[in-house]
Amino acid sequence: MPSATTCQPAEAGRSPTTTAPGRLVTDAPTRMYHWLLALSFVGAYLTADGERWRALHVTLGYTMAGLLAFRVLYGVFGPRHARLGLMLRRLGSAPAWLRSIAQAFRQPTIQGVNWRQGQNLVMAVAVVALLALIVPVTLSGYGTYNEWGQVLGGDWLEEVHEFFGEALLAVVLGHMALIAGMSLLRRKNQALPMLTGRVDGAGPNPVKRNHAWLAALLLVSVVAFGRWEWQQSPNGLIPAQGTTQRASDRHHGQGD
Repeated sequence: MPSATTCQPAEAGRSPTTTAPGRLVTDAPTRMYHWLLALSFVGAYLTADGERWRALHVTLGYTMAGLLAFRVLYGVFGPRHARLGLMLRRLGSAPAWLRSIAQAFRQPTIQGVNWRQGQNLVMAVAVVALLALIVPVTLSGYGTYNEWGQVLGGDWLEEVHEFFGEALLAVVLGHMALIAGMSLLRRKNQALPMLTGRVDGAGPNPVKRNHAWLAALLLVSVVAFGRWEWQQSPNGLIPAQGTTQRASDRHHGQGD
């Protein structure tokens, strides 16, 4: 009767058919929030001019505000890896990192500087700036839409809205440039984890649970809100050209 050890050589020579998918570093709700916010901002920026796109522009602005509220709540009550406190602690390390640069430049070499920490620090600054700018952008946009600026006269509130919109665009472009630069320096696509949630390499997952159900709920909520706004708008969020032209003709006719 053959022993169990006779099967070991054949099993040892068998090549594995699957590979490890990598480590999970970003959960599904964070990734869903990121891309919904990016799409909302791009859409809002492209529809900023012209009455035809006004309803869509306002809806996307409301969506950005709702997404910010979700991120704050998720950063306060969510899992540890998503806590906003981690980002704030990373920003708190900025003085020590800057001192390390100053000390390094006083020495013949700068080997004591942790440049990876500096890259992560700059990335955290960009993310915090993005979150902070959404507040004045959406508030000034809401005030412009409801004509709050008429209290003091003039279009000053609309100019404030445009200023913060351009500032947010500058931070977004800087964020993208930083991602591209870090990808070149590290020779690895730094944007890929925000798509797949994973990075290559063996080891334990920094993120224990993906929470895909929450990401799906967030997506459904955004779509449902957009559909509700579409139904509330008399001409829809994207009115036909003829409808806009007739509205404009009626407006000019009333002015005559």
